[in-house]
Amino acid sequence: MEIVLITGMSGSGKSVALHALEDAGFYCVDNLPPELLVAFVELEQQHQAQRVAIAMDVRSAASLPLVPQQLQTLRDQGILVKPLFLDATADTLVRRYSETRRRHPLSQPSELCTDDARRALVDAIALERELLSALREQSHVIDSSVIRPAQLQAFVKALISSPSDQLTLVFESFAFKRGVPSDADFVFDVRMLPNPHYEPGLREQTGLDPGVQEFLAAQADVRRMQDNIAQFLDSWLASLVRDHRSYVTVAVGCTGGQHRSVYLVEQLAAYFSERRVTLKRHRELPARS
Repeated sequence: MEIVLITGMSGSGKSVALHALEDAGFYCVDNLPPELLVAFVELEQQHQAQRVAIAMDVRSAASLPLVPQQLQTLRDQGILVKPLFLDATADTLVRRYSETRRRHPLSQPSELCTDDARRALVDAIALERELLSALREQSHVIDSSVIRPAQLQAFVKALISSPSDQLTLVFESFAFKRGVPSDADFVFDVRMLPNPHYEPGLREQTGLDPGVQEFLAAQADVRRMQDNIAQFLDSWLASLVRDHRSYVTVAVGCTGGQHRSVYLVEQLAAYFSERRVTLKRHRELPARS
């Protein structure tokens, strides 16, 4: 039996992730009280369920401390558990709540247009982050701050399809001008490398296009950066495996997230895919089916 537990910040996209898993064939349950987790799983086992996704959030704040031990109980029973945590920056969450006019589960009823209401919302988000910190620590984190729902669905489906008994390397390209992904375990800045943006004919292309790839492959500094990142990861992967890590996210950033970071993510993923399970994300590019 495989269980995906989705937790995270209110407004970070848990419903989108749950819909993605439903599309992938999971039986999905939203807002299950933590007290019922083990009993619910036992019931689904009796029904011969194979793939179940469960969403929990801060609405069950009083009983959330029970969850880590319950997950261990399920693992001890031989059940495959994959915890995912959806996150976003405080500014992003405030904007989403303001746009939808919804009330945060931990905030008091008020109009979102006032300064006092905004401060109360920020305080509620900070409290929620504190209450969920233990679950975040043992989950794979996806930062949804600047990605579209289609991208989030693709990320979730890719993660769930990867083997759980091996370390999965997630390589992610991003633009520094849109912020560093909060789900990154390692961040590499490649903005000092030659930029195809300034080359005639390459500006409108991306690191997925042959022209940009040929240009960057011919640059000695790009090759050196690629080798240095690969050597660093090679040196530490064994330690990460011993630490029982299931996923490690390596973020590579350039100015616009279109050329250099995309190219290096493609090259690094290809290099490590010969020995490791690898996934690729290009945050600033449209999701591809």
